[in-house]
Amino acid sequence: MGALIAFVDRINISAALTVEPFKQHFQLSDVDRGWINSAFFWSYALFQVPMGWVVDRFGVKKPYAICFTVWCVASALIGLMPALWGLILMRLIIGAAEAVVVPASYRWIRTNFTAENSGTAVGLYMLGAKFGPAIGAPLAAWLIVTFNWELMFIITGLTGLLWLVPWLLLARDGGKAETATPSQQKKAPDVPFRSILSSPLIWSTLVVYFCYNYFTFFCMTWMPAYLVEQRGLSLKEMGLYTFFSFMGIAIVALVSGWAADQLIKRYGRTVLIRKVFVVAGFAMASTVLLGAHADSVEEALFWNVASLSGLGLTTANNLALCSLTLIPAPIVGRVKGIQNVAVALAGIVSPLMTGWLLHATGSFAAPMTLIFAFLVLGALTVVFLLRAEWAPRIAGEGPVHLT
Repeated sequence: MGALIAFVDRINISAALTVEPFKQHFQLSDVDRGWINSAFFWSYALFQVPMGWVVDRFGVKKPYAICFTVWCVASALIGLMPALWGLILMRLIIGAAEAVVVPASYRWIRTNFTAENSGTAVGLYMLGAKFGPAIGAPLAAWLIVTFNWELMFIITGLTGLLWLVPWLLLARDGGKAETATPSQQKKAPDVPFRSILSSPLIWSTLVVYFCYNYFTFFCMTWMPAYLVEQRGLSLKEMGLYTFFSFMGIAIVALVSGWAADQLIKRYGRTVLIRKVFVVAGFAMASTVLLGAHADSVEEALFWNVASLSGLGLTTANNLALCSLTLIPAPIVGRVKGIQNVAVALAGIVSPLMTGWLLHATGSFAAPMTLIFAFLVLGALTVVFLLRAEWAPRIAGEGPVHLT
């Protein structure tokens, strides 16, 4: 639920950026809209590694609660900002606070689930992460149409704070006992970042995460504008098709994570099975290029939904493989923090490049062609560079023996 609310507070800006009163209030060009979408990820990237260290050191419950409060309040305050500087400042604050979400979530999953069950666990987490955009886009559009963009930010921001009550009452730091041994837990704070970064697998996962998230962040930041401005949908219709796209990736992510778990339990071959699902997802997502060059609106909308939904085959399995299965439990928070820098970099580059290419060409075809190129690069990296023997090690432990 925390991830769902976080993504609602990320995507509501994308709906606002399609509305003329919002653009006129802040006097935004296409390039400016790219910068606004990107601003969140500058601070998000900066705080990834520190937040990973925080959850490894202090646990999940209290850091999550503090950061959750900060980003909800900052999101609500966007509705009161009088000028562009205030909008950018609030987006930077939201990015810094939301940096806790992924390291905290994966820290908890890694210490409570085995490799054979991690796909389902990550699928459930991603269900919330993808439901956020699925619900957030139509909700933001409805609130803007019903009220205005100012009240939309205030309502979505402050309503999220209600989740703090059950979190503080029911959440526990770690649930089951840590799966790492006491000796591993003692060593975890002493593992230097240079040792983690010396692993070729870590660098390979950064490429995969960047390529995957380049597409997803395009969908979160520019897809509403693409549907309204190039395909002629109304604001309500845009919200509906955005809902279908993100609902599709959420459901496929959950089902494919569960399916991979069942195959692994039956046949073993953890890395191979996860890889097959990941590459299949990249292949399905590449159909975005068909949508970019579709002549009819109906065909474009079909590929818009199909490509993002197909990427769900990658979602849970890639996360389970790159951030859980191949990573020792005591350093999951820090490794995930490093990996999420690549995620944030995609969030910075994708909206900026889309805005620049849209300004230069006047069409979304060029930005979508670049998405296709990154999807191909991601698939090739998975096939040739994600190798278990290159995984990082904890002192005193051998290499990861997975196939």
